[in-house]
Amino acid sequence: MEITSIGSPALWAGFILFVLGMLALDLGVFHRKAHVVGYKEAAIWSGVWIGLALVFNAGIGWFFGAERAGEFLAGYLIEKSLSVDNIFVFVVIFGSLGIPPQYQHRVLFWGILTALILRAIMIFAGVAALAKFHWLIYVFGGFLVLTGIKLWLQRDKAKSPEDSKVLRWARKVIPTTTRFDEQRFFTMENGKRMATPLFLALILIEVSDVIFAVDSIPAIFAVTSDPFIVFTSNIFAILGLRSLFFMLAGMVDKFRYLKVGLALVLVFVGVKMLILDVYKIPALVSLTVILGILAAAIIFSLRASRREEAAAAASNR
Repeated sequence: MEITSIGSPALWAGFILFVLGMLALDLGVFHRKAHVVGYKEAAIWSGVWIGLALVFNAGIGWFFGAERAGEFLAGYLIEKSLSVDNIFVFVVIFGSLGIPPQYQHRVLFWGILTALILRAIMIFAGVAALAKFHWLIYVFGGFLVLTGIKLWLQRDKAKSPEDSKVLRWARKVIPTTTRFDEQRFFTMENGKRMATPLFLALILIEVSDVIFAVDSIPAIFAVTSDPFIVFTSNIFAILGLRSLFFMLAGMVDKFRYLKVGLALVLVFVGVKMLILDVYKIPALVSLTVILGILAAAIIFSLRASRREEAAAAASNR
């Protein structure tokens, strides 16, 4: 499989410097002190990240054409929608470990920073593998179809972090305490260095992101094989995940059909990969289908939520 890319060394360097600069600005200026991230602040930052992604997409369209821009936007939507599923997991992790709201941003910041590095490694490994072994496209496609079916079947099931083998292993290997020491990951207790619940939450978030990346990274290869587009769309989606979490954390129950939508998206992109050598679905068609599925999932979720609220209000009269 021949891999071509729009990414020149200058574009790669520029994008990486941009990401590092934004992360430094985020942690060093806007979130130097621990505080509860409110809905308004989260909404503003979500708008900033989405706006930056759209400006970047417009730049790709201007310099490299509509098809490449369509690939980026479709890839960004896939990654963004699948990353929303992480929010359900983050809510459960923070709730189970009792992480105070003012410390959650710090955990997510370092979790996502590490996730950027891990995803970069997985993306380049995937690109190299596809370039050498074309048949892997069918493996990825079949895997995504099966993952979509599994997500559909398990859409109403939720695992508790306390049942996690990773958490049990971490507590067994790493000396831990249930005491918080402000926003520190480690503290001293009885002369011993102990991991706080923040560090345990960080481990679980890292592991969950790797699991989600195994689903999401193959999915974007259904849209494009350009490593620059795969990487940048992934990074933009991940960078906006923290603000999206604080925006939606209190409303996750309202999006009951989102997992159904995500399952359909995974099945669609999986089928697209499986039929790639027979018929290549254009990026703009993929974009339309993905947008339609997600929009329908959100609309049906909100309608169902409103009906339940109306029924509850009527019964209380």
